[in-house]
Amino acid sequence: MKGHLQRESVHMGTAGDGAHLSVILQRDSVSGTFLVFQEPVCTENNCLKLQELLQILGSRYNISEIITKVIFYEDRNFQGRSWECSGDSSDLSPYLSRCHSCRVERGCWMVYDRTNYTGNSYFMRRGDYADCVTVWGWDRSSFIRSCRMIPMSRGAHRIRVYDRENFTGQMMEVTDDCDSFMERHRWSGGCHSCHVVDGHWLMYEQPHYRGRTWYFRPGEHRSFRDCGGRFMSMRRIMDSWY
Repeated sequence: MKGHLQRESVHMGTAGDGAHLSVILQRDSVSGTFLVFQEPVCTENNCLKLQELLQILGSRYNISEIITKVIFYEDRNFQGRSWECSGDSSDLSPYLSRCHSCRVERGCWMVYDRTNYTGNSYFMRRGDYADCVTVWGWDRSSFIRSCRMIPMSRGAHRIRVYDRENFTGQMMEVTDDCDSFMERHRWSGGCHSCHVVDGHWLMYEQPHYRGRTWYFRPGEHRSFRDCGGRFMSMRRIMDSWY
């Protein structure tokens, strides 16, 4: 997060047993957005789910992200030393000598088998990943070396895709998933550049969301040469996945 963070306590009402329900928000003074820093404590008679909390707060605050959490383990099946992470990490080596399993408790993430968000990548949402390397088809000598947290996008999704590099050739503006550029747009060569206008997206090297995966945040992406050269399908990262 950039900018100065300010914390604010918001009273959410009273539970059935009389306990006060409050939530702690952190505000980024530069962007003006709020992040849910601490959820209300669950009581015997009342427990707000995160999605319910966001709906209640959404009308009063500009909430763009939620605090996320993933636990990385050195060995398979959640064994060995562990490290909890709630944001981007370009290098896991200061915390773990290796990483072969992980547990995503909240949020969506991309993990990479090289430092600085390079190499093979894999998209993760809430769940357990007991044997990452084997399941994902990575080389046996590989393991998770860096990770990137994907912010929640609660608004519309919009992306401009091109069948050539540098925003040339045929262009399509898309607001939903595309399981095959070849079938939908007659692009036999796939997508070669894009401009992500709104939301966060996943691109796949093969049709129907198969093959290696890359994550794209809002911005201009003139060439995919560093990640295979082209993509054959894409999908939105939905807020319901968080």
